[in-house]
Amino acid sequence: MVIVGGAIVGSSVAMFLARREDWRGRVLVVERDPTYRTSSTTLSAASIRLQFSTELNIEISRFGIGLIKHLDEWLGIPGGAPLSIDFVEGGYLFLASDAGRQILEHNHAIQRAHDVRVALLSPDELRTRFGWLETGDLAGGSLGLADEGWFDAYALLQAFRAKARSLGVEYVAGEVSAIDCSEGLVNGVRLADGRAIACDWVVNAAGPRAANVAAMVGAELPVHPRKRYVYHFDCRQRIEGAPLTIDPTGVYFRPEGPNFIGGYSPRAGEPDPDALDLDLDRRPFEDVVWPSLAHRVPAFEAIRLLDAWAGHYEVNTLDHNAVIGPYPEAKNFLFANGFSGHGLQQAPAVGRGLAEWIATGGYETLDLSPLGYERIARNEPVRELNVV
Repeated sequence: MVIVGGAIVGSSVAMFLARREDWRGRVLVVERDPTYRTSSTTLSAASIRLQFSTELNIEISRFGIGLIKHLDEWLGIPGGAPLSIDFVEGGYLFLASDAGRQILEHNHAIQRAHDVRVALLSPDELRTRFGWLETGDLAGGSLGLADEGWFDAYALLQAFRAKARSLGVEYVAGEVSAIDCSEGLVNGVRLADGRAIACDWVVNAAGPRAANVAAMVGAELPVHPRKRYVYHFDCRQRIEGAPLTIDPTGVYFRPEGPNFIGGYSPRAGEPDPDALDLDLDRRPFEDVVWPSLAHRVPAFEAIRLLDAWAGHYEVNTLDHNAVIGPYPEAKNFLFANGFSGHGLQQAPAVGRGLAEWIATGGYETLDLSPLGYERIARNEPVRELNVV
């Protein structure tokens, strides 16, 4: 089988398939950037949460956090050094104004019904817990009390790759330029350098280029490459105990060692063009991010921008949820796309699920079928309300 894309999603599929005793096939991962310098995985804000608005997304991330907390059990190599990805269990804090209070309470009810350790805090409770926070215009906040935080994305990716390789997975540098099909099945891929590879399965884990790969089998995939900026800054005043905090404006920040990173995603109706370049623009920091940060945390009025970079979200414009599983017109072509910024945290469960599908023809542990391509074809969104 061939996996198109060797970052966190593709490497997770490869590892989980290779570790199955009922799979005896060859697994080949084709990665266009073997340095991963331009990978959405390594350029992300590298965090994980359970505070989603649907049961399925909660359970997908629950498996991810379990893997992170038991790395050696899942990704350890006999005789290898103990694994560490510097996981900081700092929690997420979603803040809401009056306009967003109903959604906050709706999401909280779903999360509590599925045993997510989360607290719904009033403005007074927020002020008591986080003395550095401006709460005068807030209606409340939702704070994750466990199983949420941030980590070293590159270290996690390399742990998946090392485990996959130890199980016999092969990685090759290249870019898939065509997929061969006949009688409703894929039977090979061709690379831009002329190489041809026969295969009986193809997994599309191409990140921001997913729609291009899907088009090679005739599939229309509403997944678009959208550029996101991450700004790294310091603050003269110490801000103690900050979670990953999401302002009602959509601007977020979290600690990064002694400093902070932050950014935002454009809201509905704001310009958000497709882009595959990684050119940096500091204007959003001056125009959007810093004003929101300084309002929410007065100490952030005096911050200094240290660094910045651009990465990509692969945004599913239908419903901001992943597209997972087989393409009905070519059932040995599988999607693992459209994570809309959640790919790093959802990769473990998706990798496990697609490995189950390839080996057995169905999902064994967590039913991912609600995220299948059929909803795309029917234009029936499964909406995720908690998108950062």
